[in-house]
Amino acid sequence: MVSPAPQPIGRWLAALAAVLLLLGSWGWATPAAWAYDNPELLPDHPTPVIDLAKALTDGQRTSLEQQLDRFELETGWKLRVLTQYERTPGLAVRDFWHLDERSLLLVADPRGGNLLNFNVGDALFALMPRTYWVELQTRYGNQFYVRDHGEDGAINAALEAVEICLERGGCQVVPGLPQEQWLLTLATSILGGLIVGFAAYPRKPDHGVEWAWVLLLSPLWLILFGIFGVAPIITRTSDLLPLARNALGFIGAIAAAYLIAQNTVGKQARQEEDS
Repeated sequence: MVSPAPQPIGRWLAALAAVLLLLGSWGWATPAAWAYDNPELLPDHPTPVIDLAKALTDGQRTSLEQQLDRFELETGWKLRVLTQYERTPGLAVRDFWHLDERSLLLVADPRGGNLLNFNVGDALFALMPRTYWVELQTRYGNQFYVRDHGEDGAINAALEAVEICLERGGCQVVPGLPQEQWLLTLATSILGGLIVGFAAYPRKPDHGVEWAWVLLLSPLWLILFGIFGVAPIITRTSDLLPLARNALGFIGAIAAAYLIAQNTVGKQARQEEDS
C-alpha cells in the first residue's frame, strides 16, 4: 500500500507570503501609519502654537501666540506649544519651528497619563536642571491639576513658570508653593517638633531639658524641619506666611510632645524611682 504523498511546502509558503503582503498593504493604507510624522498637519503660516487637540479656545490661542512672540522678541528664548491627541506632525515641527538649543517645545498629549511633555534645548538645561522639568511636569501635568484647571490652565501655568525662571536667569526648582506641597512641609515640621519634644523631656528630677538627647537626635529633626520643612518654602516663594506657620507647628509640636512625655513616660519613671 502506497502512503499518500506529503503536501508540498510551496503551497504553504505562498499562502504565508500572501497573508504577510495583505497585512503589509493594510498597514501602509491605514491613516495611523502617518500619525507620527505628517507635515500636512502643519499650518500654512508662522505661529508658535499648533493646537491640533483643540485644548485652547480661539481667543486663548491668539493671546498665547502674542505672548510667546513677545517673549521671544524680548529675551531671545523660543517657546513653542503643540497639542495633539490622535494626530501629530511629528518630527516635521523641528524644521517648521527651527528648534535649536534655545528652544523649548511643550507637547500637550493626555494619552500618556500626564498631559505635559517637554523637548528642552541644551541652553535651557544649563539654566534649569533635569529635576526642574520633572517637577514642572508632575506639578502641572498630573490628572488632578488638569481636572481642576483644565488643559489650557496647565499649559499656561507651565509656560508662566518657565518664563519666570528665564527672566531670573535660571531656577533649580519650580517657583510657587502648591497647597499640597506646603501641607507636606507642615507635616514634616510637626514631626520634627515631636521628636525634639520627646527627646527634651527630663529623665532626672533636677533636669529641666535633656539637651544631650536633643543634640543626639539633631540630625533627624534638623532634616525633617530644615530640609523638608523650610528649604522647599524659601526656594520656591518669598511669602513668609507658610514659613511662619511651619515654625509655629514645629514649636507647638515641641511643647505638646514635651508635656505629654513629661506626664506619661517621665511621671512613670519618677514613680519607679520613688518606690
